[in-house]
Amino acid sequence: MRLAVIPARGGSKRIPRKNIKTFCGKPMIAWSIEAALASTCFDRIIVSTDDEEIAAVARDWGAEVPFFRPAELSGDHAGTIPVIAHAVQWQQANGKAADQVCCIYATAPFVHAQDLQTGFQTLLNTGADYAFSVTSFAFPIQRAIRITKEHRVEMFHPEHFHTRSQDLEEAFHDAGQFYWGRADAWLAGKPIFSPDAAPVILPRHRVQDIDTPEDWERAEWMFRAQQQATAA
Repeated sequence: MRLAVIPARGGSKRIPRKNIKTFCGKPMIAWSIEAALASTCFDRIIVSTDDEEIAAVARDWGAEVPFFRPAELSGDHAGTIPVIAHAVQWQQANGKAADQVCCIYATAPFVHAQDLQTGFQTLLNTGADYAFSVTSFAFPIQRAIRITKEHRVEMFHPEHFHTRSQDLEEAFHDAGQFYWGRADAWLAGKPIFSPDAAPVILPRHRVQDIDTPEDWERAEWMFRAQQQATAA
């Protein structure tokens, strides 16, 4: 059995009610639910939430909310792995146990159904514990600088001051969209960022963290531009 779990707690601070705030015409979480449905990867799509309003919106857009997340997993410091493990345990106790489980973030409007399919095949084909979305940094991280307390600058890696950008190793970061994993990996609490995880590489123009109002505005610009390009 393949299970999708979309974590969506109600206590967002920097962007209140972020998970159901309207993003380009739909509640934010609706984009993740629709991508999960369109992928046809899942036997069940569950939203894990502690919030009645989020639950109602999730059901309206085609997801299930068969339980409410306990308070100890709903605070500001609740980690993704324990939240997904809780859903996997619930599924085991209330139906057919899941074999592969995909965490899809509720604030991932750029996630594509095809990427979820690719992630599933990557998980199966590589034998990894996890397969998750990544994208490349736009600038070599080896040439990053910090601003000191004296309001001056210094390089994190001064040994690379004279190294050409094209000679530096490309670096990647978590795209914050989806995390396929084997059920036993989630239950064991295995870390996602490890040699037991395989990357699903996404283009940078389809990746945007949405943590602040500025992020939100930028994401809507990017999303509308991509919609217009697709329609052209």
